[in-house]
Amino acid sequence: MPENSNSNNNQAASAGNVKSATGVVVSDKMNKTIVVRLTSVTRHRIYRKVVRRSSKVKAHDEKNTAVTGDTVKIVLGRPLSKSKRWRLTEVVEKAKV
Repeated sequence: MPENSNSNNNQAASAGNVKSATGVVVSDKMNKTIVVRLTSVTRHRIYRKVVRRSSKVKAHDEKNTAVTGDTVKIVLGRPLSKSKRWRLTEVVEKAKV
C-alpha cells in the first residue's frame, strides 16, 4: 500500500510543475494564435539599477477570445507548431477601450 501512495504523490507533484506566465497580448491578427509580451523586472547585478526585459512568445488561442491589450495567463506545453509552445488558459483582464 505505501508504494502506491508514493507513486501517486510523485505524479501529483510532477503535474503541479506546470510553467505558466502572465503577459499582455500585442497581436491577435493570426487565426487561433496570439503574440504575448512577457516582461520581467530585475536589478542589475553590479549597478543595482532596475532593468526591464521583455520577450514575445506565440500562444495558441483556440476560440480567438483574446484581443490586443488583454492581460492573459498562458501555460507551456508540447510544441503545436514551429514557434508555438504556449497555450492560453484564461483572460485575466480585458483591454480598456
